[in-house]
Amino acid sequence: MKLQNRKTGLPELTGESKSHSEVDQLSAWTVLDAETLFSAPPWLELACEKVRLPSGKIIDDFYRLVLPEFVSILTIAASGQFVMVRGYKHGMKKTNLSPPAGMIDPGEEPLAAAKRELLEETGYSTDNWRSLGSFVVDGNRQCGTMHLFLATNAKRTQAAQYDEAEELQLELMSRDEIIAAIQSGEIGNLAGASSVAIGLLSAL
Repeated sequence: MKLQNRKTGLPELTGESKSHSEVDQLSAWTVLDAETLFSAPPWLELACEKVRLPSGKIIDDFYRLVLPEFVSILTIAASGQFVMVRGYKHGMKKTNLSPPAGMIDPGEEPLAAAKRELLEETGYSTDNWRSLGSFVVDGNRQCGTMHLFLATNAKRTQAAQYDEAEELQLELMSRDEIIAAIQSGEIGNLAGASSVAIGLLSAL
């Protein structure tokens, strides 16, 4: 049965309406030329690319913003509570509740970065780790890659160690409280909200 868009009357494009052979025919764009417009390592790089689409159309100015890879850790303490942090986020111009997270250092493996960030931001540690996948923030512009982990049976083994640009407040929350925080916008950044949502599904 084909679904129709109520507004246009046209068939909806769903995964079920495309065969595997049709999906396999999707082609990558070809980069014909690229120019770095601005670079400030390790924080960001802005590039302008000239690309050719599979149709043959040329786009002379497709912009990509490459940001650092980072980790996000949905952490469940031995008590069953979720370990969250609250802090000021200048990009949002307000305080925000989120799972522990942070940049991956050059040459560092994502899991090692996740263990380091969890310990630094919360003082919690655990031997129980599970990778929940890696996700590009913006499928068109890039804007960073998030490596998501689920850490369980975590226990506080030391005091948190913040750098000079961080001031975080540790909060332990129940499952109902963390869901309410997403619904209310208290968890207001995409990485934080998606980390919690994916982590909750994986922890079921």
